[in-house]
Amino acid sequence: MKQIIQDLKKGDTILEEVPVPSVKAGAVLIKTTRTLVSLGTERMLVEFGKANFIQKAKQQPDKVKMVLDKVKTDGLKPTLDSVFNKLNQPLPLGYCNVGEVAAVGKGVTEFAIGDRVASNGNHAEYVLVPKNLVAKIPDGVTDEEAAFTVIGSIGLQGIRLLNPTFGETIVVVGLGLIGLVTAELLKANGCKVIGFDYDAEKVAIANAKGITAINPAEGTDQVKFVESFTNGTGADGVIITASNKSNEIISQSAKMCRKRGRVVLVGVIGLDISRADFYEKEISFQVSCSYGPGRYDEQYEQKGNDYPIGFVRWTEKRNFEAILNALSNGSLDVKPLITERISLKDYNTIYGDMGNSKSIASILVYDQTETPVTTVKVTEKSFKGQKGVVGIIGAGNFTSSTLMPQLKKLNANVKYIASSGGLSSTTMAKRYGVANSTSDYQEILKDSETDLVMITTKHNSHAKFVIETLKAGKSVFVEKPLALNQDELTEIIEVYNKSNVSLSVGFNRRFAPLAQQMKKLLGNDNTPKNIIATMNAGYIPKEVWVHDMEVGGGRIIGEACHYIDLCTYFADSKVVAVCMNAMGTNPDESTDNASILLKYENGTNAVVNYFANGSKGYSKERLEVYSQERTLIMDNWRRLKTYGFKGGNSKSKQDKGHHNQFEALINQQKNGGAPIIPFDVIVNTTKASFAAIESLKEGKWIEI
Repeated sequence: MKQIIQDLKKGDTILEEVPVPSVKAGAVLIKTTRTLVSLGTERMLVEFGKANFIQKAKQQPDKVKMVLDKVKTDGLKPTLDSVFNKLNQPLPLGYCNVGEVAAVGKGVTEFAIGDRVASNGNHAEYVLVPKNLVAKIPDGVTDEEAAFTVIGSIGLQGIRLLNPTFGETIVVVGLGLIGLVTAELLKANGCKVIGFDYDAEKVAIANAKGITAINPAEGTDQVKFVESFTNGTGADGVIITASNKSNEIISQSAKMCRKRGRVVLVGVIGLDISRADFYEKEISFQVSCSYGPGRYDEQYEQKGNDYPIGFVRWTEKRNFEAILNALSNGSLDVKPLITERISLKDYNTIYGDMGNSKSIASILVYDQTETPVTTVKVTEKSFKGQKGVVGIIGAGNFTSSTLMPQLKKLNANVKYIASSGGLSSTTMAKRYGVANSTSDYQEILKDSETDLVMITTKHNSHAKFVIETLKAGKSVFVEKPLALNQDELTEIIEVYNKSNVSLSVGFNRRFAPLAQQMKKLLGNDNTPKNIIATMNAGYIPKEVWVHDMEVGGGRIIGEACHYIDLCTYFADSKVVAVCMNAMGTNPDESTDNASILLKYENGTNAVVNYFANGSKGYSKERLEVYSQERTLIMDNWRRLKTYGFKGGNSKSKQDKGHHNQFEALINQQKNGGAPIIPFDVIVNTTKASFAAIESLKEGKWIEI
């Protein structure tokens, strides 16, 4: 299928050929018929993509500070690699989609194949959208009209926050697409509406709809006009739908208001607010968030958990339905707003010169004649007779920033990259010369030439993919963790013991050059050691999926397992008991500030400090090993200091062991031999991470 994307690095807007998304539980696959181009929002994204690095930095000063902090701790090259990796990830454009339901995922009962629906899907021939972001289109509403559903909901949410009453005077600043829809909805709500815009055509459309619309360029003072219109009282409220960096708009909006008036921001403007403008009349100000309650809430959007109507009357989905109802009963007429209708293949007619476009609403028309496919051939390659042929399931940040660059250096034979949406895998396949991009991971498992499957998906899918891959008779590398609970681990052990392939987990720290140097200095006499491993992991907001115990497993199982394995590597022994203490009062929730005590068979004692409340200016990782009146201190995989040894101090560029790990893995797959990490060690580390959580809940040592 074809999809419009924005290349943030080169600035190009591209019609890309990608696989059709795979159907997920709780989601709807939609065959697109029409999409609406949101010129204001999409113009900003396109212009950002075309901007040079300095211009991009000026637009995102908060990100610049993050980059500078990372340079201080990790060094210049790793930081630049991270920045360029982000810029190499394309942005799918569009969020106003209409089409027919082509398939429904598990748990979706309110939609059936063939239903006409509106959603916030992208500009693509097929889109996969969670059910709470999809609404049925009433009979009598055309696809073109329904394409305004999401744009209309943005305006409607601004109105709901303003809470206008019948007869109030409301000003709409900016009569672009959202502004015109907002003004008409306000009029339908029984309000007297004043609109301001510097575009004569938009002002004319508003006037034709019975809105008092003014072009300030013709000499009208906006504030004085409102005062005159309201007999000196001032407007009851102002909704700003303009896009302008000037601070004048917010100041004028306050001055237009009556005492205790309301101002709601839907657009994007300068916000250097004068206290005097708002103080004297006690004006309230609020920013509207997109389509309504539920936006950016993973429980609502991704997991399909609706808010009870008795407590949240208007969610984003119910706003969608309200707009569609307004289109159906004629209280909202969007047909006069349509400036042009363009075939998808001619998309550049719109995107080629968006900065000078005078269009109000541009409709993309989809004429799909090709049979949709789940696998796209990107690069012509032969893998006949080769060993170590790789298929990758997962095309997220780890694959993009770490896995693929290392596999490229190793000239690995990568035949597939799979992603559920198809876009990220296609982008990566093109960038690294991979043969195929697919949205159906089963293609990898069925392929007879692929003998090594690398899994880099979200944590809750790891065990499932590992088990399926082992049953398919292929070796597995899975980025940590191996499993999220004992039941998953038990099934993996059972399946692995019946297989004759290898299984590896991404515990890369043990392969880092400094770790291997430390191990060599310590020797192999199995003497008990004291180990202190500290990870200054950094804060991650609670709503991020890593904290979800069912999806990410929390940061101890999901991330601290790295350091349990590293301690095991230096101990050269297995963990026999674990005790963990953590900040926080609820042991059933994810914790990211904890100290884990590890007791080993050979008497080694280890402490893993996993903290999220430290300074970003401090080293992210630090390791101390004490043994036989000697001490090793490793700082952030860049420096090693030795005490009691003859030499051994060293400095290097940051290297966390990924290259050595993948080199050993590929060589083992090609040439045979023992797994790069013994399976029983992987199982022991996984059990130790589970025991840490159990220890916190029960308040005692847990034996393994």
